Amino acid sequence: MRKIFILKVVLLYPVFVYLLFFLPAGSFSYWEAWVFSVVFFIPMFLTMNYLTKKDPALLERRLKLKEKDKGQKVIVQLFRLPFLFGFLIPGFDYRFHWSEVSPVVVIIANILVFLGYLFVFSVFRENSYASRIVEVEEEQKVSTGPYAIVRHPMYTGMITMFLAMPVALGSWWALIVFGVLPLTMVFRILSEEKILRRELSGYTEYCQKTRFRLIPYIW
Repeated sequence: MRKIFILKVVLLYPVFVYLLFFLPAGSFSYWEAWVFSVVFFIPMFLTMNYLTKKDPALLERRLKLKEKDKGQKVIVQLFRLPFLFGFLIPGFDYRFHWSEVSPVVVIIANILVFLGYLFVFSVFRENSYASRIVEVEEEQKVSTGPYAIVRHPMYTGMITMFLAMPVALGSWWALIVFGVLPLTMVFRILSEEKILRRELSGYTEYCQKTRFRLIPYIW
């Protein structure tokens, strides 16, 4: 089942890349999209392959899509629209030459995307309960590794990626749209922590020990 899912991702990814990037761009010469696709896809594929072999239970949790909490359902819906438009804008930006982003800045942004993904992967290695949806399970604990730095390290990595992605794709305009996503995540975190404080044993004490949610010494 899991191997079939990975195979589908591998086969469908080129289709998604074409629809999201090259079709709006109207050209396969959109080099920023080629570079970004490699930087984003290879770590994603390696991560799925790693989870299939080392932690299939976490992969199953990452495949869950339906939130149980009503507040989280609303937040997820608010997240999807800017996420989709954020990926479509760079292609049109390339076609109509709205932005001028130097190749050096594009490469730096791709490096940040990769580092953000590495940080997310470190969360997966540390926390086998890092489900896509907000849920609490027995024996769930979060206090070591990246969780000793901030309480929501996966979101830290994801926000790094989201803010770097539009620049990696050569679009300043898409950055405006992607800039909404961190705010959405802030609301998700605040809602999620209410659930964790209520249902996860020891989480309140963990919050007192690890004070910052996303960025050390800031928030």
